[in-house]
Amino acid sequence: MVGEAGRADEALGQIIALRPKVAVLDARLEDGSGIEVCRQVRSADPGIACLILTSFDDEEALFTAIMAGAAGYVLKQIRGTALVDAVRQVAAGKSLLDPAVTPRVLVRLREGPAEDERLAGLTDQERRILRLIAEGLTNRQIASRMFLAEKTVKNYVSSMLAKLGLESRTQAAVFATRLNT
Repeated sequence: MVGEAGRADEALGQIIALRPKVAVLDARLEDGSGIEVCRQVRSADPGIACLILTSFDDEEALFTAIMAGAAGYVLKQIRGTALVDAVRQVAAGKSLLDPAVTPRVLVRLREGPAEDERLAGLTDQERRILRLIAEGLTNRQIASRMFLAEKTVKNYVSSMLAKLGLESRTQAAVFATRLNT
């Protein structure tokens, strides 16, 4: 062990300064998220592996940690020797998930993330148009790409916005980007 901190800002500063092979981070810190610290550490120095240690069996935190670049995710119920082994595995470049959370990761990989219920009401054409709006295309460009009249695209856009409860193309683009549709 080369350092210890109870706050996110302290942890980030120490990790960057001390450059350990592995940073063991609590998912929930006094002033923030260990997962966010992981994201910042991995951006600053991808050579530092992060192992998230948490009391909470929280699916969303698990997937957020994975997306933040965490090499491992273990629950605090882990025994001392198992934690040391986990740190060693992560230091060796391996990935590690607590056995209690592994089945959910596999299910999500097989089934994909849950779809936003608002998308269920869209037609296939409206979904395609939503993706193209997120890419920044104008109605004219969408019409050309989809071999439709520009007026038809405008009608699809109006219908899609109403179904999604949105007011503008910008809101639709942000919505689509967040969902990765």
